[in-house]
Amino acid sequence: MLARMRTTKLGPLDVVIAGGPDREGGGDGPVVVLMHGFGAPGTDLVPLWRVIDAPQEVRWVFPAAPLSLPAMGFGMESRAWWMIDMVALERAIATGQERDMSGERPDGMLEARGKVLEMLDALETELSPSKLVLGGFSQGAMIALDVALHTERALDGLVLMSGTLINEAEWAPRMPQRAGLKVLQSHGRRDPLLPFSMAERLRDRMTGAGLDVEFVAFPGQHEIPGGVLERAQALLNDAFAPT
Repeated sequence: MLARMRTTKLGPLDVVIAGGPDREGGGDGPVVVLMHGFGAPGTDLVPLWRVIDAPQEVRWVFPAAPLSLPAMGFGMESRAWWMIDMVALERAIATGQERDMSGERPDGMLEARGKVLEMLDALETELSPSKLVLGGFSQGAMIALDVALHTERALDGLVLMSGTLINEAEWAPRMPQRAGLKVLQSHGRRDPLLPFSMAERLRDRMTGAGLDVEFVAFPGQHEIPGGVLERAQALLNDAFAPT
């Protein structure tokens, strides 16, 4: 799977780099950074660069989260940006209770943010992107938005797949500084892990602050369906179009 790609370290994080004219991140084109979700391997989203039909000059960076979860029992490498309360999650699923985490700033999120910001600094030095889009799935979408709200780095888009609203007291006042930023946000109507209603609340927060949000609701669960990838492709083509 990693043929014609390269693995390296950018700042404190291990990353897979793909795309560009040499398919190993060469050239000076734009960069897409996509971050995986809780419990997934660091390479979980790597196949997307072959599925999304972006221009050849686009480089792709897939960071592995800093925390290893060897005892989680997923049967493969498992990583996380921060730990989650598995007992609370299982209780919510068992009882059908909607999880509202908007008032939480998870333990470990500040450390994860710092590592991603260091990774972006190293990316700037090594790849010198002409443009930059951040994104991720689930917990990866949450850290992507958190980082976007805590840096003045120029961004050309956000791709938030099946994330949720957390740390609202800190996020909401920072959102207007990203007014006009193009955002693709997707969420399954039957998501058992992160309620659809909270995705709608996050959407409303962002649109109210002036971000340019395309909200893609789909009839599935906690996943990335083909229709979402089509809209991600459209966002990238728009964000990276010559000006």
